[in-house]
Amino acid sequence: MTRIEQAVRQSLGEIIPEELGVDLVSAGTVTEIEEQEGRVRLVVHPGYPCASRLPALRREIEERVTPLLEGRELALELSVRIKPHRAQHDMPAMMQAANVIAVASGKGGVGKSTTAVNLALALHAEGAKVGLLDADIFGPSQPIMLGLPKGTRPETRDGNAFVPVMAHGIQTMSMGYLVTEQTPVVWRGPKASGALTQMMQQTLWHDLDYLIVDLPPGTGDIQLTLAQKIPVAGAVVVTTPQDIALLDAIKGVEMFRKVDIGVLGIVENMAVHICSNCGHEEHVFGQGGADRMGRDYDTPVLGSLPLSLRIREQADGGTPTVAADPDSAEARLYMDTARRMAARLSLTREGRRAFPKVVMQH
Repeated sequence: MTRIEQAVRQSLGEIIPEELGVDLVSAGTVTEIEEQEGRVRLVVHPGYPCASRLPALRREIEERVTPLLEGRELALELSVRIKPHRAQHDMPAMMQAANVIAVASGKGGVGKSTTAVNLALALHAEGAKVGLLDADIFGPSQPIMLGLPKGTRPETRDGNAFVPVMAHGIQTMSMGYLVTEQTPVVWRGPKASGALTQMMQQTLWHDLDYLIVDLPPGTGDIQLTLAQKIPVAGAVVVTTPQDIALLDAIKGVEMFRKVDIGVLGIVENMAVHICSNCGHEEHVFGQGGADRMGRDYDTPVLGSLPLSLRIREQADGGTPTVAADPDSAEARLYMDTARRMAARLSLTREGRRAFPKVVMQH
């Protein structure tokens, strides 16, 4: 390595993007530094979607590196490369989805589905190809949150494969597309678990970087089916600051660890209520619990979201916050949380791709 190449590498080792938490070199994003005639070629590939951050990152790299080049031109190639990451027990990644991320909660009522849809939309806004699977078999809420008209049904191919329903730029699938309000699902565990596996494997997801799976609350059959049959690259546990919710969230973290699924972090919902009249902040459900849990279980808090009437109204109205008001403070919190989640995943070991199925022609 030449003196200039070494100086460039050292300089890049001092750039630490906030969501990554480590420097560009340690994160493995610097794939090439090459001194050529009259110029230095530099290739940097962040492993997570960060379209909104790339212009600032480009400026920072140029400002730090250019003075080291002794008059040579900087040829910088900066683009995102999302790879599949290791799933539990080294299971190969799904053919059509590089990374499956499970969004879970130990108990209901903590805003998990609203979080899941906004994280999916945030990853899409940052430039990723994203799918959302509503695996809450008994109470599917994503069709309403995505603003899809009643009676929306997926197209089918070859009689048994579903084409995902597009909404706000993401590919979606839900039990809500397959049953009507008049025919509620009353199933025992094995049948519900079978429905999840079927929806997952019979949906024709198209070339996804991330498939966000909105799990039903709790730690039962459906969660275990996911752990046994579907390659999951990472999980996120949603909680509120209440002690009882945190106890349930701890169960969720421990369940994923038992089945060898990495927990990327905790999302704390309803962390603070901001009065819409006077702006006064109040911690209705307590304070600091997620941070304490994060420290005790070595799991970072990816984001803290307010108790907000607007977030609920936008989700209930069919245009979740990230799509409805992308420049709002709440949307920015979801964007930051999604980037941290994907950045943390990018630091985990690379996974294997499944081999395509070979069909013999007779």
